[in-house]
Amino acid sequence: MINRIMAKTPWEEFFRAKITKIFTESKNVLDIGGGLRIAKDKNNRYSSKNEWILPLLQNVDYKVLDPVQDYHPDIIGDIHDLPFADNSLDAITCVAVLEHVKNPFKAAEEIHRVLKPGGFCYVFVPFLYYYHPMKGYYYDYWRFTSDGIDEVFKHFSSLEKHNVRGAIETWIHLSPLAKYKTPNYLASLLDRAFHKITSNQTSGFNVFLVK
Repeated sequence: MINRIMAKTPWEEFFRAKITKIFTESKNVLDIGGGLRIAKDKNNRYSSKNEWILPLLQNVDYKVLDPVQDYHPDIIGDIHDLPFADNSLDAITCVAVLEHVKNPFKAAEEIHRVLKPGGFCYVFVPFLYYYHPMKGYYYDYWRFTSDGIDEVFKHFSSLEKHNVRGAIETWIHLSPLAKYKTPNYLASLLDRAFHKITSNQTSGFNVFLVK
């Protein structure tokens, strides 16, 4: 029962709606860093929770870009200098990547440059989140407030964002209790009861951009 309730969070609904829009209205999608975790053969991690996306790949040219060849991406490239022409891509996803790059402002400029006018970009960035580098692969440099997101992506014509977790559940997520379902569920109920469900004191933000 807990799983069914927790699966219907506003931020997960936002994610599903925007990713569905991207994969149904685009001919090509570049997944920077493979953050959707839906390609077992070209990623260092796979997540079954996003398997609902797989049928949407049938009519889309889906490619993974990564800066190293270790995990067999389709394209090896640097987000600070994307190997694509101006105005050439329909859509980009960039999930849990920008905290690991040295210059997120330059990365955002590159994403904007290579997208076609009207092109889509989906981003997740953390705010109140634990330190998570991966030795030999990436460091962990940045965290993003709501205001910071507005500044980083100010060149886009449209920006929508949704917090991921309310304030109380965010606190639980940073604690040793995070691995247990019940404390997270109870925290989500408290967030709703105390009107903290849309707080900017959050784990991070899902962001949908239009060039």
